[in-house]
Amino acid sequence: METALDGVLVLDLSEGVPGPFAARLLGDFGADVLKVERPPGGDVTRRWGPFPNDNPDPEASGTFFFLNFNKTGITLDWKTRTGRELLKGLARRTDIVVESSGGRVLGEELREGNPGLVVVSIAGYGEGPLEDWKLEDIVAVGQGGPMHATGVPEWEPLKYADDVASYQAGLLAATAALTAFSTAEGTGEGDWVEVSRLEAQAGTIDRRLAFTLGYQHTGTVFGRSPSATGIATGTWPCKDGYINIWGRGARFPMVLEMMGCQDLLSDPRFSQIEEWSKPDNSYVFNTEYFLPWLLERTMQEAWEAAQKHKIPSGPMFTPANVLADAHFNERGVWEEVEHPVLGRVTIPGRPFIMEQTPWRVRRPAPLLGQANGQVFQGELGFSSQGLVRLRQLGVV
Repeated sequence: METALDGVLVLDLSEGVPGPFAARLLGDFGADVLKVERPPGGDVTRRWGPFPNDNPDPEASGTFFFLNFNKTGITLDWKTRTGRELLKGLARRTDIVVESSGGRVLGEELREGNPGLVVVSIAGYGEGPLEDWKLEDIVAVGQGGPMHATGVPEWEPLKYADDVASYQAGLLAATAALTAFSTAEGTGEGDWVEVSRLEAQAGTIDRRLAFTLGYQHTGTVFGRSPSATGIATGTWPCKDGYINIWGRGARFPMVLEMMGCQDLLSDPRFSQIEEWSKPDNSYVFNTEYFLPWLLERTMQEAWEAAQKHKIPSGPMFTPANVLADAHFNERGVWEEVEHPVLGRVTIPGRPFIMEQTPWRVRRPAPLLGQANGQVFQGELGFSSQGLVRLRQLGVV
């Protein structure tokens, strides 16, 4: 069965998170992705880890592995004169280039020999007054995202864990690449596409867009809220972990029914929504009734009870819980792939289901320069001596 992007050729010149994630998503659905790393060290994520047994092996980085499976890989310093010519040769036989440092100049240069080429450039700020300024994930979340409203009111704002903003930019870049490629297929004319990591945050629906629209219409600046944001609402401890639950507002009577405490509706503090929404009354209910009820139950028991009564809820899973979850495993969320250094690794599988052109793992993340012989000799016509010479010159 063919994959959705069967026959599409992608050149991945990027490093870090956004570009490699974008290129990997294209590879996941069948594109033939060639990962190009600059020698001698390759992609910076090879040095990020996590590493098995804390041994910093660049061939065993968990981050690099996750971002680069379903790719083949070569080394090429495309900023040297010889490397640039080799890169142009590769680009002439490519449909999409994903890059994160060359911008418009590189895009125009590569498209000279291939007018149908789509070049996706991922930048921090993008062209404009701040185009040369540096940006990392925490900056994007703070300047463009919802960080001012994340965390508890008594402390400084907090960013999301890991590199959420970078992954969002990568997802946007993959979407942009497919959109431009679809047009190029019809017209024969490629495009240079720029994705700003800052704008990927500023325009995301993850609170920033809602907050911006709210401010425009009402002038309200939304701030940080306490972790328990109302009656029977927020993140609460159970016997064996924590549960998220949303029982405030009109759902509060459902919470009382779930707990077998319907008689509290006759209590003046909880008889009307105006009363049970008051902070003092919420505090009394949460501390004297709700928390003790939860501490007598496991996450699973509290979750099942809440769902039975139509209350939005869910357990706070650890990584071990996620891997063992019966629902995820029944749906085939996890895949296993064999890597020459890491061994057999379990990874998240398809992001969505396509029955006719399914997602699949075709190859693990490449070792550094693994396909140099295949590409430079088999595709570009170099002899073995010529490849050795390129290596001696530091080009590959």
